[in-house]
Amino acid sequence: MSAEAADRVAAVIIGRPSTPLQISWFEFLLDNSLLEKHLQKPNADPAPMQLIVQFLEQASKQSVNEQNLVQAPADNRRNRTLKLLALKVAAHMKWDLDVLEKGLTIPVLNMLLNELLCVSKVPPGVKHVDLDLSTLPPTTAMAVIIYNRWAVRTIVLSSFPEKQTKPGPHQMNMLSIVQQEKEMTDNILTVLKEQAADSISVLEGALRLKRDFYVHTLRTLELLAADAAANGETESSTAGLCISADELHCQVHYDLGGIFFHQGCTDQSTYEKACEHFRQTKEILKKLSVTVHVHLDEKRLAGYWNACRALTGDCDPSDPHTTPYDQINSLIRAHNHQAVIEAFIKDNTSHSLPNHFRRSVLREFMYKVQQGESGLGEFCHKLCICNAVRDALEGEVLSVRFQQLLLKPSRKMLDFILEVCTRSLKRDCLSEMSRRNMAGFLKTLCEGLEDLSLVFVVSSHQLFLDLLKEEERKVLVERMRKRSATISLSAKPLPSFYDIPASASVNIGQLEQQLILSLDPRRIRQILIELHGMAERPFWRVNSKWEVPPDYISVILGIKDNLTRDLVYILMAKGLHCSSIKDFVHARQLFSACLELVTEFSPKLRQVMLNEILLLEVRAHESLAAEGSKDRPPPDLVSRVRGYLEMRIHDLPLRQVVGEECVAFMLNWRENDYLTLQVPPSLVMNNPYIKVGQLLASTCKELPGPKESRRTAKELWDVVVQICSVSVQHKRNSDGRVGLIKQRESSLGIMHRSSSKSPPLSPLVLTTLISLFVRLHSIVRDDIVNEVTAEHLSIWPSTLPNIQAVDVEAVAVTVKELVSYALILNPNNQSWLITQADIYFVTSQYSAALNFYLQAGAVCSDFFTKPVPPDAYTDQVNPTWAFLPHSYPVIISHFILWILTLLLE
Repeated sequence: MSAEAADRVAAVIIGRPSTPLQISWFEFLLDNSLLEKHLQKPNADPAPMQLIVQFLEQASKQSVNEQNLVQAPADNRRNRTLKLLALKVAAHMKWDLDVLEKGLTIPVLNMLLNELLCVSKVPPGVKHVDLDLSTLPPTTAMAVIIYNRWAVRTIVLSSFPEKQTKPGPHQMNMLSIVQQEKEMTDNILTVLKEQAADSISVLEGALRLKRDFYVHTLRTLELLAADAAANGETESSTAGLCISADELHCQVHYDLGGIFFHQGCTDQSTYEKACEHFRQTKEILKKLSVTVHVHLDEKRLAGYWNACRALTGDCDPSDPHTTPYDQINSLIRAHNHQAVIEAFIKDNTSHSLPNHFRRSVLREFMYKVQQGESGLGEFCHKLCICNAVRDALEGEVLSVRFQQLLLKPSRKMLDFILEVCTRSLKRDCLSEMSRRNMAGFLKTLCEGLEDLSLVFVVSSHQLFLDLLKEEERKVLVERMRKRSATISLSAKPLPSFYDIPASASVNIGQLEQQLILSLDPRRIRQILIELHGMAERPFWRVNSKWEVPPDYISVILGIKDNLTRDLVYILMAKGLHCSSIKDFVHARQLFSACLELVTEFSPKLRQVMLNEILLLEVRAHESLAAEGSKDRPPPDLVSRVRGYLEMRIHDLPLRQVVGEECVAFMLNWRENDYLTLQVPPSLVMNNPYIKVGQLLASTCKELPGPKESRRTAKELWDVVVQICSVSVQHKRNSDGRVGLIKQRESSLGIMHRSSSKSPPLSPLVLTTLISLFVRLHSIVRDDIVNEVTAEHLSIWPSTLPNIQAVDVEAVAVTVKELVSYALILNPNNQSWLITQADIYFVTSQYSAALNFYLQAGAVCSDFFTKPVPPDAYTDQVNPTWAFLPHSYPVIISHFILWILTLLLE
């Protein structure tokens, strides 16, 4: 009896239901009716997408002949049946490309649709653009249309950010297989993009056909399998699943709109074509009563439609059906800035525009101001005020830009703020929340004004009187009076002759001193505004210790506005300093303020700040881990680290240290699958730290492995040997004698030795590095009698081709530093303790060696209450005792004190 049968019998005896076994792919070859029954199940296992992958995987398997040569998949009945089964599953899904694209990789779907073209008798060797769809059989024409729809959709989808690779016909358990699949995907995309114009022409030809269309079903595919196509049944106008012309045209218009919109970034005229196709899609959708065979995202369609109308100007503000987005975009194109302000004020009551859209409009005009476009300053200030009032009504935090405006107020600006506040309230249906939020905004406005006359303008306004109670008004005004008196008194100059000419410079010096000491972003900004009001010079040079990485200096100094340039530079420099001294709280505040500031005008600097914040979060988490925290990093942080390593943004300044610490972070938290399988090859080639990280991850992942891990270990070994190598050159001294000098051979090492000091690493990575350097140290020391032991020594090579080129001193220092650092992290690791003892032994430091041998024995024998394992005390340990007859009392006393300390802890 088989194990499966025995399990079923046991289930019946015990009286529990047996777990249904998953159907294997080959069972569908044995029973023709099994597939249709399986697909009718509500939760079929395996799922339809898995079945397509399995069928095509088996049908495309290569074979090896007697000469061990790889042969292409055979064209036999078995493989043809498997491909037909895959087509049947797709037919069951009604050829819904949305579902197929989500469940299958590009190579698999390409294979599936090419097989559809084959069984549909599309003439081979003829370009689709040269075919006349009106003369083709219905199912043949539909196969051509489906393939070309997929082609244009794939081009569009490939331009979106990459997602995790879906399971394909190749199992993703080896790096070479994953790279091979990625190369296949890239090759297919290259061909599809080259033939994009032909695919568009084919789909435009499909729109000219006014008849219904038919697509293959399970029945028509069965007829093909039974060779029933000879009687013409599968090619007749009534065979297959009927799709009306309107349904197909709706789908094709949507797909063509998507590809034309995608091409708009290089050819603005295609936006008009996209707009027309999306208009046709919307009109057909309204006309269709049933949309069984139309699969499109109506929210995305609405987004496309609004974007096209904004980009082409195809909207009339007076049209009652025009959306608020269209109205704003029309006004912006017409340079009707006053109307934009009016629309924003009205929107404060209607709330039809989301806040992110309003802020994006402000950022767009702020960017134009930064680029030197004149006449937009006051308009930007008004937009900022409208947005601030909207934020206040919704209880949101006021923006930094608005806070900056309040530092230099004017009567005109204050009048406009009060006007916007008054018009933004619905007096007839004013909620208590809105009343409270607006009252709080007016109080904040008063507190932000230093000029008492401007405070009285606000406090005497009717809106202020209506929203604040009399007691609140009195307390606020009195507080403002006292503060104004204090400011006036402290600002009054001394009646000294020497103080009069020197007062400006003294004030500047005091402010510069405050600027150096302050860590509050708001206070830093206020000081800079005051300094720029006194003198026009680069205040980022006030402190020579403010350092910004060279990678960023050119971008920051390229900011045209002097105040903004100083503020960005100082916030970043202070944030980097706080991060370096592990003051992560202030570093986060400074970086967040800098991020908010640069987001308004520079996408490049915004990404720079996001990278620095990521580095800050990585260092903060590693700092917690070093202090004993066992918490794994949050998934969001791991995802952001992966995103950084995969980031491909042209002309973006990148600091190498960010990549280095991201790789160390992934190593520490055992993200070996990612480092070995998913890091882009171009990144590995261009960044030596990522290369070392990938090799370390591969070696750690394969441990303990006898021979399988040696290939990766050999690559890591070669890299480390190159790093530790020097070249010997002859140089003639000043006295004419020839001497030997050692130089760094930069072409050998993939990174400079001085940079090889790694961030804190995990125990597994440390064990691997210790093992590698112990082996290298043993080879270059060439002492076959006294050996230093470590774990996994067998995976490393036992010889060096050019032993003279290795810097012996550097290797010895590295071994000692690595083991010492490892024991700081974990002083009770038996392997590391023995390695440290061996190092002391081979350097004739026998007292220290015995100390560590005793510690290792205590750790592995529970303080000698159990026998010491044989692998702990080898033959090398025994001679150690012979060197220490005079040291026994000292060693034993130290050892007893050490044990008592551990027991007391």
